[in-house]
Amino acid sequence: MSINLQIKSFEEYKEKYAKSVADPEGFWSEIAEDFLWQKKWDSVLEWNFDEPKIEWFKGAKLNITENALDRHLAERGDKLALIWEPNDPKEQFVRYTYRELYERVCQFSNALKTKGIKKGDRVCIYMPMVPELTIAVLACARIGAIHSVIFAGFSATAVSDRVNDAQAKMIITADGLNRGAKQIPLKRVIDEALATCSSIESVIVYDCLGWDISMTENRDYWWHDVVKDEAKICSAEVMDAEDMLFILYTSGSTGKPKGVVHTCGGYMVYTAYTFQNVFQYQESDIYWCTADIGWITGHSYIVYGPLISGATTVMFEGIPTYPDAGRFWQIIDKHGVNQFLTAPTAIRSLMAYGEDHVLSYSLDSLKMLSSVGEPINEEAWKWYYLHVGKERCPVADSWWQTETGGIMISGIGNLSPMKPTFAGYPMPGIQPVLLDQEGNEITAANVEGYLCIKAPWPSIIRTTYGDHERCRINYFSHYKGYYFTGDGAKRDENGMYRIIGRIDDVINVSGHRFGTAEIENAINTNKNVIESAVVGYPHPVKGQSIYAFVVLDKVTEDALMTKGEIVESVVAEIGKIAIPEKIQFVTGLPKTRSGKIMRRILRKVAEGDVSNLGDTSTLLDPAVVEEIVANALI
Repeated sequence: MSINLQIKSFEEYKEKYAKSVADPEGFWSEIAEDFLWQKKWDSVLEWNFDEPKIEWFKGAKLNITENALDRHLAERGDKLALIWEPNDPKEQFVRYTYRELYERVCQFSNALKTKGIKKGDRVCIYMPMVPELTIAVLACARIGAIHSVIFAGFSATAVSDRVNDAQAKMIITADGLNRGAKQIPLKRVIDEALATCSSIESVIVYDCLGWDISMTENRDYWWHDVVKDEAKICSAEVMDAEDMLFILYTSGSTGKPKGVVHTCGGYMVYTAYTFQNVFQYQESDIYWCTADIGWITGHSYIVYGPLISGATTVMFEGIPTYPDAGRFWQIIDKHGVNQFLTAPTAIRSLMAYGEDHVLSYSLDSLKMLSSVGEPINEEAWKWYYLHVGKERCPVADSWWQTETGGIMISGIGNLSPMKPTFAGYPMPGIQPVLLDQEGNEITAANVEGYLCIKAPWPSIIRTTYGDHERCRINYFSHYKGYYFTGDGAKRDENGMYRIIGRIDDVINVSGHRFGTAEIENAINTNKNVIESAVVGYPHPVKGQSIYAFVVLDKVTEDALMTKGEIVESVVAEIGKIAIPEKIQFVTGLPKTRSGKIMRRILRKVAEGDVSNLGDTSTLLDPAVVEEIVANALI
């Protein structure tokens, strides 16, 4: 992999972009030549958005790990591939060269095969942010197993739902994990989840905390035992470009999480191309993305994009405020980080601790800053630029989704103009449009519309696992001929995009997406709850928080206790990351005469904007709104 995929000026960006729109097949064919293929493609692209059916590099054969590991060995074998920084700064960090990482991946690949895992099997991974998580992901890809990483904060029920949907054959986990001052028992969660999972044949457990845990004979195996006798060489499985690489579950507007499917060839090309261009990565740079590999950002911009590009990528076990709010900045100085990617939520939370924590560090190594997960507000953008970047580092506010696989709209290093709160320009190959409610394209500047994409890119979602119709309905049925993002946006007179936020029933909390139905289903499992409705409302740190309106079967004598029980229901079904910030007990919900909940009204109440609720006379019971407004938790 060379860095010759990199755009060198804003003028060149405009030229490349124009070419990518005029001749997408020619453009991506040229980009794809820079990768290692066991067999070249028969056709670059075949597609329609009606079924949808999208095939990139059809007929090509490859293995993504040969691009991420093998082909670097001759020139970069002794270069650092991965730097792991532990939760506790007093503990020793770990570094892997490309050769060492290759050997560890091969060893674990062989161990997976010994346990009966083969091409096409699904393997769920529920692990801490330790190097073994990266190794497990790459080992699955090497032997053609489909990995599905589950964020290690989800509950046993949420884990069980994902395992059962994927019909996974194996789970890879750990005894527990470190998260700040806390230690969380992962294996215990897995044991609880497996009570309702019939497809799992084996569990591999990494010894992270040295705990004495329950191990089921002939099912559970320690990581160190399964790898100790394995060879450090493992041939890479030959994969078709359109073979599944991974399933990643994300929340949607229905209660059941959907398994977003990404495939081998297009995902490889797009993540590496966007990594090299957005971050303007150079051969000797140290790059750090603070995301968790349980989310798409970790897949694309901790593991695949950087390693395919031969980069040095940093992986962090901990949280930004432990042992103090200077931890991020201490790591940047310690390892000489050049490119830094984090979430607006992290920036806003660190702002609350004041400037002293960041001003204590030089941060001289930084060349570029980026944010991801949600739109960044102007105050946070300016704090990031001024105090972290010292007014010399560009800030790229990237926009993309689990379903897009890679960054879609962003600044490009220090080449493109910056504008606070604007994500930036579409990447080459990305054709965004703004549509009005009727589906007409909006050409005027500074007008809000629905953000859609009118042509495929290599890492676009291929399907939702086991339910292709759900994929069609969610993303391709709203406006014929377009991929529907679910986000609203504006475009200024210079072609820069500003993302306004979700326009569907999805709440974005600290960059984590939750379907309203998913949270409502969890609340409704409580024996005292008849029904509920949740909405998002602005939060100064998280971006959005969850406000729950709950109808009980009878008036509660202890509101605090009942709210606590509802919180326990959410934690049990989903995990702590989905806990509602506010729970308001109501006697009814605002519904139309056909029974549809009017979320527009509930959002207004949650936002404290009750002066203009619109016409409520068409509701089944308009008096319900008056009661909700009178008792609102504002």
